[in-house]
Amino acid sequence: MANNDVLSIQKELKELLLSKGVSDVGFSYLGNADSGELQNGISVVVKLSDAIIDEIDDEPTPTYFNHYRTVNAFIDRCLLEAGLFLESKGYKYITVAASQSMPGTPYNGRYSHKEAARKAGLGTIGKNSLFLHKKYGARVRLGTILTDCPVERDCEIPESICNGCNLCVKACPSGAILGGDWYEGAKREEIFSAAVCSDYMKKKFHHIGRGVVCGICMRVCPQNK
Repeated sequence: MANNDVLSIQKELKELLLSKGVSDVGFSYLGNADSGELQNGISVVVKLSDAIIDEIDDEPTPTYFNHYRTVNAFIDRCLLEAGLFLESKGYKYITVAASQSMPGTPYNGRYSHKEAARKAGLGTIGKNSLFLHKKYGARVRLGTILTDCPVERDCEIPESICNGCNLCVKACPSGAILGGDWYEGAKREEIFSAAVCSDYMKKKFHHIGRGVVCGICMRVCPQNK
């Protein structure tokens, strides 16, 4: 496909998604997705409500749990519409749900939203293992599409930006944030224990959404500002 055709489809798709209300869209070559010829990624970012996040103190709120679920459903809907658009142009697509663990790989989705968004130049990963968007910080939710549609990334890949900040490490009630800085090629287990986080939420926050959300490290992250 000619370069102009690639950019035309990207522009049309980005405008479609932004018109639906998403906050940002990015494109990347993944190269390591378990999806055959579908090695390109489209990342969708939705900013969370500051007012809702600011209400989180030493535990999540019922309002935040509802917001979390509603935003995830909104992202999934947008991914489907984007996928149908790609298919109408003759390309294949696979949607990677905003929040869905795959059998046999606890705490992992089909492909890392954070990795796709990072490769798209939309932000980086913090020592709390959250994606830090270049404008909205940690207060975002992500979705990903895998496709064989050619794409071009128009941003550089950002580096780690925590720079010695330990606010999330100190604030985490479970001790799941281990304190190390994220770096290119780092495995999540080196900086964050998803199992410790999940176990703590299920034990301490079961009365709020069955213990599937927390949000404390997201609230205190200074990159939000």
